[in-house]
Amino acid sequence: MHVQIHSSWEKQLKNVFEDLKFIKLTEFVRKEYRTHKCYPPGKLIFEAFNRCPLDKVKVVILGQDPYHGENQAHGLAFSVEEGVKHPPSLINIFREIEDDISVPYPNNGNLNRWADQGIFLLNSTLSVRANQAGSHQNKGWEEFTDSIIKIISYQKNEIVFMLWGGYAKKKIILIDSSKHLILRSGHPSPLSANKGHWFGNKHFSQCNNYLISKGKTPIIW
Repeated sequence: MHVQIHSSWEKQLKNVFEDLKFIKLTEFVRKEYRTHKCYPPGKLIFEAFNRCPLDKVKVVILGQDPYHGENQAHGLAFSVEEGVKHPPSLINIFREIEDDISVPYPNNGNLNRWADQGIFLLNSTLSVRANQAGSHQNKGWEEFTDSIIKIISYQKNEIVFMLWGGYAKKKIILIDSSKHLILRSGHPSPLSANKGHWFGNKHFSQCNNYLISKGKTPIIW
């Protein structure tokens, strides 16, 4: 796995990339991609970083695993390629946006349009075997992505962090709440959303109100 990553991130991550743990992780990922069908495509593993350089980050949305179905994952948390059926979590995200800020439900589930506005869509694990959820967990990705959250928290000011579900909420310890806005709710997956833990969180209006209050351009959701 040759890491091709935007220069704004590369500068911050030089020490991480040279660390023995990351080298072991890359060996594991290379072998997995050689011997199994894995997602996202290798060249898109760091797509979230390349679409949203560190100096452009305004909002961080944390996911867990990439989608493990065919043609779904393309390197951005919760996003699917254009023309791909929207997974249940993404449907519920779009439904909440519709209810919260009256943006019509979109045909296109590709969230590049969000990343291009400064939304960093980070999964905690950046790769997965086809049809095997969680198959690349606990191999080193989580430590790597935790270091990313710490870098953003330390280097940046007035970032909106959206933590959805129990797993993402645990990352609050990595974020300086005195200088960032942290929004927490249940996960948009049907299991959580249908129990009343997702709908009505109004994260999208809260995010934009905060950005406006800090003199930043709101997100076109």
